[in-house]
Amino acid sequence: MMKALYFNGTSLALQEKTIPKTEAGQSLIKVALAGICRTDLEIFKGYMSFEGVPGHEFVGVVQESSDSSLLGRRVVGEINAGCGRCNYCKAGLERHCQRRAVLGIAGLNGAFAEYLVLPTANLCVVPESVSDENAVFVEPIAAAAEILEQVHVIPASDVLIIGDGRLAYLIFLILRLTGANITVASKHENKKTLFEKIGATVFSSSHILSVKDKFDFVVEASGSPSGWDLAVSSVRPRGVIVLKSTYHGTLEFNASTLVINEITTVGSRCGKFRPALNLLSRGLINPTVLISESFKLDDYSAAFEKASDGKTFKVVFRM
Repeated sequence: MMKALYFNGTSLALQEKTIPKTEAGQSLIKVALAGICRTDLEIFKGYMSFEGVPGHEFVGVVQESSDSSLLGRRVVGEINAGCGRCNYCKAGLERHCQRRAVLGIAGLNGAFAEYLVLPTANLCVVPESVSDENAVFVEPIAAAAEILEQVHVIPASDVLIIGDGRLAYLIFLILRLTGANITVASKHENKKTLFEKIGATVFSSSHILSVKDKFDFVVEASGSPSGWDLAVSSVRPRGVIVLKSTYHGTLEFNASTLVINEITTVGSRCGKFRPALNLLSRGLINPTVLISESFKLDDYSAAFEKASDGKTFKVVFRM
């Protein structure tokens, strides 16, 4: 048996569950660390109508596998489990498979448990030089790095990142590697300080429009619908908005501004794990400063309260 946090669509509870069984092509992973993401908080509000074990950011050790070479190895895992047969899967775009399951988000029990099962093909071995505390960030680092696969940011670009949470922080670390001029729009004074420690230019979200006329690229990572309004107001004509926020509910806006100013809007979600591991193993980014506190699964109520308080960067479960 194992401990697992189970969400029934309305409430979350710690339960005793049977350790999941593997099928052909799958691996059983004993979870070491699992991170709480804003998407998890949105799930509890109804996002994706998910029921099951949430959690998709993790690092763990392989206990059983269809690939014996992985036994005992530390791994992270791509969260999208595609059908393996469609054109998207064959092109390496499992994250867009129309029949995919998503770890802890859609149709696949996730990482807020002592064990989880994933397709073996989804697993990436963590280099010895990368700590568990770094490896637990691979999924959001990959999501941040995905931006550079979608848009062409150059050193002369003026970029605005809207948001001051953990994803915004990782996006800053990634985009900083391009040499671009980056400004961060922040709402929380304590988070502003952490950004400034890594050399970010930070202004209050309410004052950002008085700082600079317009930006070439605006990355909306606030997790709030108000971030979209600020993005539209701050992007230059023919500029690009990269939309990273996911939240339950609908977004209402006037599309005429996008048409008149010929704004390109890019939805950006999951990225590839191996480039993220390369960035960590080479020491190009170090996200461990983001971990505010760790909890046991038994203390899940306190963990989610801490993760929701607006002042905290990253909360992890340590199994």
